[in-house]
Amino acid sequence: TFTAWCNSHLRKAGTQIENIEEDFRDGLKLMLLLEVISGERLAKPERGKMRVHKISNVNKALDFIASKGVKLVSIGAEEIVDGNVKMTLGMIWTIILRFAIQDISVEETSAKEGLLLWCQRKTAPYKNVNIQNFHISWKDGLGFCALIHRHRPELIDYGKLRKDDPLTNLNTAFDVAEKYLDIPKMLDAEDIVGTARPDEKAIMTYVSSFYHAFSGAQKAETAANRICKVLAVNQENEQLMEDYEKLASDLLEWIRRTIPWLENRAPENTMQAMQQKLEDFRDYRRLHKPPKVQEKCQLEINFNTLQTKLRLSNRPAFMPSEGKMVSDINNAWGGLEQAEKGYEEWLLNEIRRLERLDHLAEKFRQKASIHESWTDGKEAMLQQKDYETATLSEIKALLKKHEAFESDLAAHQDRVEQIAAIAQELNELDYYDSPSVNARCQKICDQWDNLGALTQKRREALE
Repeated sequence: TFTAWCNSHLRKAGTQIENIEEDFRDGLKLMLLLEVISGERLAKPERGKMRVHKISNVNKALDFIASKGVKLVSIGAEEIVDGNVKMTLGMIWTIILRFAIQDISVEETSAKEGLLLWCQRKTAPYKNVNIQNFHISWKDGLGFCALIHRHRPELIDYGKLRKDDPLTNLNTAFDVAEKYLDIPKMLDAEDIVGTARPDEKAIMTYVSSFYHAFSGAQKAETAANRICKVLAVNQENEQLMEDYEKLASDLLEWIRRTIPWLENRAPENTMQAMQQKLEDFRDYRRLHKPPKVQEKCQLEINFNTLQTKLRLSNRPAFMPSEGKMVSDINNAWGGLEQAEKGYEEWLLNEIRRLERLDHLAEKFRQKASIHESWTDGKEAMLQQKDYETATLSEIKALLKKHEAFESDLAAHQDRVEQIAAIAQELNELDYYDSPSVNARCQKICDQWDNLGALTQKRREALE
């Protein structure tokens, strides 16, 4: 197992070992192994063939291992150079522990416990797999198959495996791992099945290779996820830019359409029509404008959010299309509110003007009606020739009666003047029904002149 583990690393440097205690005796391949698995350069090796050169090289390797915080108990360079199998295997196990197992970290556990926890987590969903240790838990081969299936389900048909066929399970896992995962065979299926308690160090060494193979893939997946996340952030930023541009365009278009309506000062003739304009304006204030206020706020929030996200991603700031800056929208909005204010003032002034006109027109109608009622029948009365057959005393009585009428007529002079003055004011205030007012006023004045002439004529006749 240790030989296969060493070779899985040494092949990266283009070499292999066949006999672990023989091939590490000169220290050269040992130093090379440490350089491959650590990624660091060791001191320059001695190229001589003498024992002293070999001891020097092995010591350089042992010093490097010690520099990584590993205590080498009872392992000396001489034993390695002399080909002591037990010491050589002990040293290799120390290297495996330090470089393949110690750095494993899963949640709060590390090294051996971390590796065990990783195995338990990965195989938890699989029936007939219960990883509790690094010896008998692996005897039936299902643990190895579960690890492979969890990460590469297409490589093993896990559903067809049987717990009572450990040799097939183990050989399936070992063959698939070697062929597809680049993990060399480090264990012998017959040895594991034929041993009451498989060797813990061998199992740990082999399982650690799975951890490093899959955690490398996991790191690649994490990196890919990170790239996807960056792409997603970029897409989100692009979407925010598009949303901003569209929202800005829509808002500016709405302002452009609304301002001419607010600047239209064409007056209406009737109070009802002006009240409808006021109602439309109130609807605009109550129903149409609030969503646009919300859109404007959302636009500013989107803009600021986008700039913050771009800054955090070290991306250049967002520059909207020409005429769609936040300041452009604020300026357009200011123009809208100015037009709105002017429109409201004009509406209220127009309504006050129409109220006054309606009041004046009503006053005109009332005074005209009263005057017309009073004059009704007066022309016929003044044109009577009742004096032609009257006695002197009767004529005197008619004259007194006529004098009383003349006094009454003089008293109505003010009313006629008021009616004319109201008509004049209605004309000046551009009252929509001025022609009919003027016609009625003219009729009253003409009738008044006629009454005056008839009154004078009757007085003369009576006298």
